Amino acid sequence: MGTSNLTKDSPDISAGRLDLSEYAINFDDAVPPLNPQTARVEANRCYFCYNAPCMTACPTGIDIPGFIKKIATDNLTGAAVRILEQNILGGSCARDCPTEILCEQACVRNAEGESPITIGSLQRYAMDNGLDGMPHPFTRAETTGKRVAVVGGGPAGLACAHRLAMLGHEVTIFEAREKLGGLNEYGVAEYKLANDFAAREVAFIMEIGGIEVKLGTALGRDVTLAGLRAEYDAIFLGLGLGAVKALDCEGETLEGVYNAVDYIASIRQAEDFALLPIGRRIVVIGGGNTAIDIAVQAKRLGAEDVTLVYRRDAEAMSATDHEQEFAQTNGVTIKYWSRPLRIEGVNDHVTKVVFEHTGLDTNGKLVGTGREFVIEADMVFKAIGQSFVADPLKDSEQSLLELSQGRIKADDEGRTSLGGVWAGGDCVAGGQDLTVESVQAGKIAAHSIDRVLRK
Repeated sequence: MGTSNLTKDSPDISAGRLDLSEYAINFDDAVPPLNPQTARVEANRCYFCYNAPCMTACPTGIDIPGFIKKIATDNLTGAAVRILEQNILGGSCARDCPTEILCEQACVRNAEGESPITIGSLQRYAMDNGLDGMPHPFTRAETTGKRVAVVGGGPAGLACAHRLAMLGHEVTIFEAREKLGGLNEYGVAEYKLANDFAAREVAFIMEIGGIEVKLGTALGRDVTLAGLRAEYDAIFLGLGLGAVKALDCEGETLEGVYNAVDYIASIRQAEDFALLPIGRRIVVIGGGNTAIDIAVQAKRLGAEDVTLVYRRDAEAMSATDHEQEFAQTNGVTIKYWSRPLRIEGVNDHVTKVVFEHTGLDTNGKLVGTGREFVIEADMVFKAIGQSFVADPLKDSEQSLLELSQGRIKADDEGRTSLGGVWAGGDCVAGGQDLTVESVQAGKIAAHSIDRVLRK
């Protein structure tokens, strides 16, 4: 989404609301990194459990006690390599993975009424400090002569491509956008992956060699699935979710109503945050991490009032308790049990959103109560979820792959209904749409592809 038209007929929307120094602070790392002393102290709190539950809770199966023990003994390179063996995107996952509901929630110290080991912070410490000046820690196996097409350069595609290259295959990544990285590059809050970290991590992954990249190349527009199947020995689809769900309410097309993911992408690609227009009064509709990310960033761009509205209660939000608390401590008001009825405006520009209080009927179904309220707004961000676009997989309106719940159906190894085609990440049914899950899906599919090609 461009930002050049945001000020039309909207005097309350402007850029440069803050001093330049405030932008630098607001969009730097939200969580400061550990220093050597705090890292060693935290590492030594770990019990280094045998059959550690934190390892089981990690979707990529990182040897968490193993890398923490290496931090405790000041072997940071060993710690970083131990992480990367299972998660080649260990740096970004250390920053934006919901560790509070995964490995840290499983930490045995929780059962003792203490605070869990801050695994995410320790993982970041190892990744940030263990590879300085080091060559790429992995080498390629002997070339197999097999060629694999990876469609989509997000976490799933990158993890799959790296592992395939490491196993000796020749890989070509086809990415529709102008940069690799997927959501890490375009879709998460800047303060989570600040200072071009996503691009630097991609550059690190490419150091393995054996990976060709074709940017600005979209499936269904520039290449076809049938064409790729004819040219390559195997295909991995890491397409992500390409469409944004609509509110389906009156006034959704008014100026000033935007898809949250598009504006987040504008923030991520901005060379100067002071040039990004933002309203004084912001309404965000949704309950996931994207809703939290746009709400907090709107506040950090200088918005005066930011209200996030969700149709159910806090427990039903897909954003974790940690994310909700972070938003509230950053000046965002969260209103639960409310849904939008209509968006109203003047001169075709949004001025307010009319909501209805919601509740549950005797069967537990969400219903409206008939009680309405109004929130004034200069800008409205839609963040009610994304959906998979299956059109690139169709041939004469007939899907070439079997779908499930609107996404690609794949087995535990990522194999689809079409021979020679694997898939993983958010485009596949059944996951939680987490980066760390996408990394694991790409890694598992790579080994499945390797086994088939070596037959």
